[in-house]
Amino acid sequence: MVTLTGPGGSGKTRLSVEAGRLAQHAGSWPDGVWQIELAPLEDPAAVPGAVLTALGLRAVLHHSVGSVTEGPVDPVRRIVEHCARAKMLLLLDNCEHLIQSAAELVDLLLAECPQLTVLATSREPLGVPGEAVLPVEPLPDPTARRLLAERGAAARPGFSTEQDPDACAEICRRLDGLPLAIELAAARLRSLTPRQLADRLDGRFALLTGGSRVLLPRQQTLRAVVDWSWELLDERERAVLRRLAVFAGGWTLEIAEQVCADGELVRTAEVAELLASLVDKSLVVAGLDQPEQPRYWMLETIHEYATERLAEAGEPQAADRHLTAYRELVRITEPRLHGHQQLPMVGVLEREQQNIRAALRHAVASGAEAEALALVLGMTWFWVLRDFRGEARSWVDQVCAMAPDPYGPHAPAPVPLAEEPLAHPFPWPEAVRQEARRQVWIYHLVARFEGDMAVIGDPELVERAPRILAAYSPELPQSYNFAPLLRLFACFLAGQAEQMLALLDQAVDGCRRFGREYELAWTLQLRAKMSNDQVGGLEQARRDGDEAMAIYRRRGDSWGMSETLAAQAETSGFSGDSAEAVVRYRQAIELALELGAPQELPMLQVRLGEALLEQDEAEGERVIREGLAGAARTGRYTDGALVYGHMVLAGLHAHRGETAAALAELAVLDASHQVLEAAAPGLMGGLTACAAALILARCGDIDAGVARMREGVRILRAVPHAASVFAQHITLQMLPVVAGVLELRAGRDDDRELARLAAVLSGAHGDRMGLQGTYMERLERSRREAALVAMLGREEFDRLVEQGGGLSWDETTALLDALMAGD
Repeated sequence: MVTLTGPGGSGKTRLSVEAGRLAQHAGSWPDGVWQIELAPLEDPAAVPGAVLTALGLRAVLHHSVGSVTEGPVDPVRRIVEHCARAKMLLLLDNCEHLIQSAAELVDLLLAECPQLTVLATSREPLGVPGEAVLPVEPLPDPTARRLLAERGAAARPGFSTEQDPDACAEICRRLDGLPLAIELAAARLRSLTPRQLADRLDGRFALLTGGSRVLLPRQQTLRAVVDWSWELLDERERAVLRRLAVFAGGWTLEIAEQVCADGELVRTAEVAELLASLVDKSLVVAGLDQPEQPRYWMLETIHEYATERLAEAGEPQAADRHLTAYRELVRITEPRLHGHQQLPMVGVLEREQQNIRAALRHAVASGAEAEALALVLGMTWFWVLRDFRGEARSWVDQVCAMAPDPYGPHAPAPVPLAEEPLAHPFPWPEAVRQEARRQVWIYHLVARFEGDMAVIGDPELVERAPRILAAYSPELPQSYNFAPLLRLFACFLAGQAEQMLALLDQAVDGCRRFGREYELAWTLQLRAKMSNDQVGGLEQARRDGDEAMAIYRRRGDSWGMSETLAAQAETSGFSGDSAEAVVRYRQAIELALELGAPQELPMLQVRLGEALLEQDEAEGERVIREGLAGAARTGRYTDGALVYGHMVLAGLHAHRGETAAALAELAVLDASHQVLEAAAPGLMGGLTACAAALILARCGDIDAGVARMREGVRILRAVPHAASVFAQHITLQMLPVVAGVLELRAGRDDDRELARLAAVLSGAHGDRMGLQGTYMERLERSRREAALVAMLGREEFDRLVEQGGGLSWDETTALLDALMAGD
């Protein structure tokens, strides 16, 4: 006994007939293959009669004993007698609406007819002993497209799926690979192009009609196919099926119980049974590849039908329960994203993305602000991790539009809250709602600022930034929750960039005071990264990196460890320990890959490649190019990797004397200038100009190098005050670049005065940065020092370097300005 199961239109009948034809041709059943069509029947009692008719036994329903005519023979006994010794195959087609009667008959026949084989088709198993159930899956993509091509060509001679392969693939996918639906769609190709057809599949039930007139009425339109299944459900099954339409992308049993039960028609304890029944009836698909947490879903065609039925029933409560369920899922999951359960919890949110989006859409549309706030607060870290910044910005904008600016002049002041808003169960008190609103508005600011420093001049953000900074005073416990800590970036917009480091120190102290362990680790790793860029900051960076790493390891936070490893690797590289940098960058990359954080990889790979150059130059170059390729694929949030990677490669080629290759790397940067400038006005332009200056000079075009050097320093000196913390650091980094260009020009012109200035600037940089630098920086420094010693002598060179080390910052910048103003 084998039962082919599957949704209507999946090809069960056609498959069973073909199997019977092949079996008969092979001689497997000498007493024949017999098809019994049950679809036209309505009365369960008529099933045995249909079998008798198919077997040609109607004429012998009466028999005589002697001269006395006996009464009518039991049709079931007559079938048993006929099949008892026969080796035959019965094809019992379309059993679902007469499932009990068909099952009873088959059970009896199998028990009393040892050589009989039954192949049944049904939308659910018959449930008889020994039954083997074989689901008829939707057609795989290539087969579905081939069916569309064949039927489309029959409907419109000359049709080929190659005319619009994308639209044809979309048609097959959205019709779930159901053969009947694809055939109905192919018939529409007489009057529609594939793209027109694909674009109209949201109305598939009105569109896909007009099937073959020789088919049963329930197979002539797509709606009739699904109507047939719907009519076979009882009231509770229908209620669960239509309520399941609120899900997007599948669901678990536990959440289905929360959404589908109403306490009246359907109780929570009944949902599992009803869901299993819908799976048996091929209206719901069960994915059991993860037995500990199986997921369920509907084919798109069934989902659209259920959506229509839900609208007809007028049950908005289902969408409300769906919103509540996913709000709670996100609220409870978010704290677990920052510890030992990080990877499985990221997986949960990954699987439930579509449902969370559906919940957010419903929250925004229905004005459920508290629910929308909770969902955004709970999902933001995940969106950033997965580099869904565009989606994050869209949701933040929509949710912020639901209420007035919480930092407006008449907005209430924050009330001290010991816990994050998400730690508070619903319904939220007003103070919690207000705090959640303030935090989402901080995300609004950061989402517009991150990766796009062009917003520095945005009047709206510039006007709001000081109010954000003022709202979170040091004594408020929530000032040290994660979202409020992001107010650090408001310093740039408020024109208080110089206060950022002080605010960061205050944040570290506050996190310790209020016991915010996760936030402390995040703040420490951020301070470590910033300290790497500060004069004499490497020791602070080491301490902060070590403490952050200890916290993240104890918590089991892979993301935090990856971020901190990147900071520690940078510290090692700046200290001249490229071997240690390689180890840490590789560990950071491994964790980023494990987490699935693609936007983190390009810069890590570029930095790893740079550190590798000292050990294996060819491998280092390969890894840098791999990082650049990843940056090109990932998008604008990896602009820094593009700039840095091409700069390092240009320097490497120049060091080897490969002038054409070095200039080609610069050309790539020049071609990307406008995009890079949009990300950080002035900074990128100044940075790339200064880097290009030294490369050009090293490649022999010293005058062009001098011109680019002047341009770069001028741009950096003119950067708006809001970004001055960056400009000051980068200008400091450019000191060796300027020294290098001066040294090359001095060598060409035999100009000892320029050589002396180059030595002074070398000393100013070495003293202020207090670092040995990367391998390429050390190579350049050694080469420059050798050239200057050759021109000036060791004694004078050492004296000038010491003199440069004694210059104040103002004296150093004044010297740069004088150089830029001169010849």
